Amino acid sequence: MSKVAIIRTKPETILQDIQKVMQLGDVANSLDKSATTILKNNISWHLMYPSANTTPWQLEGTILGLKNAGFDEMVCVENETVVTNASKGEIFNKQKVVCDYYHVPIKYNFKSCDMKWQKYKPKAKMEVLDEIFPEGIFLPDYFHGKNIVHLPTTKCHIYTNITGSMKNAFGGLLNNRRHYCHRQIHKTLVDLLTIQKEIHKGIFTVTDGTTAGNGPGPRTMIPIAKDILLASSDCVAIDAVAAKIMGFDPMEHLFIRSAHERGLGIGRIDEIEIVGNVDIEQENWNFKTGDNAASSVGKLFWFGPMRWLQRLMFHTPIVYGFILASAIYHDKIWYPSKGRKVVDSWLENNSWGRLFNDYQPGKLK
Repeated sequence: MSKVAIIRTKPETILQDIQKVMQLGDVANSLDKSATTILKNNISWHLMYPSANTTPWQLEGTILGLKNAGFDEMVCVENETVVTNASKGEIFNKQKVVCDYYHVPIKYNFKSCDMKWQKYKPKAKMEVLDEIFPEGIFLPDYFHGKNIVHLPTTKCHIYTNITGSMKNAFGGLLNNRRHYCHRQIHKTLVDLLTIQKEIHKGIFTVTDGTTAGNGPGPRTMIPIAKDILLASSDCVAIDAVAAKIMGFDPMEHLFIRSAHERGLGIGRIDEIEIVGNVDIEQENWNFKTGDNAASSVGKLFWFGPMRWLQRLMFHTPIVYGFILASAIYHDKIWYPSKGRKVVDSWLENNSWGRLFNDYQPGKLK
């Protein structure tokens, strides 16, 4: 039976609580102490937006939790997408200052000086990746033989409904043609978890639910303070529990159900051992994902009546028009007109926002 730890937290005790939830989730026995541990943070948007990205306390608490468990060799690996800038994101979201304080180097999967992309032949049968990339599946060579700790947040997602541990591998393991996978995103996530189990020494996840994202994520959401943390060595189980709390049936999500059926983890709630503040599992946040302007257009071509045009639209230079349109919509229209007000209110009126505003690593005890 897989185990998922859940606890309640507050800004005054957040770092201790992250270490506690990691201990409850049995981090010490989930990873290989002889291997380097990759911290796979999440930057869904280079702009700071509550619930969209790995929080600085999530990153700092995880570093402390790993050190306490005997894992001293860590590196943070970031990826860049066609619509986000990792270098800006790590600064705007106060991730770089945490890594610098604890002397955790940052590497980038898109910089050849940090890692190379090499063809990989999975031992297990793939659901779709070998069809999507018939020329071969390429992975960053640096990921092989290392532990990985995923650092997602609790939020909705326009293409997978919820996003968490399993989706966090999407950026790290796939290059900037990963958008080819959107049509088969659920099966892609199952393939990526299969590959992770082949290449990593150990896998662990610390999910931040201090501020959760309701609505069309991973960016244009309504942030809601929920004051919880989750941790587990089972990527499927932690996503299933998060989905249940958010108000969704985990097994109605194809990526969770397929991973469960393939034996990659546990997706059925009644088969998961929940430890910590077990009453949290009974909560129902009644989240709804919905769509924004960008996702409505995207879904027409990925899943809707225009999907017969997707190869033309997304596998040719025409895709750069969509990339530009997305950047303009999110960064130049939605954020200044709506998002900035949300951010300002969160920073001023929310206890987690006030913590972020004044956050400095090493200051919380």
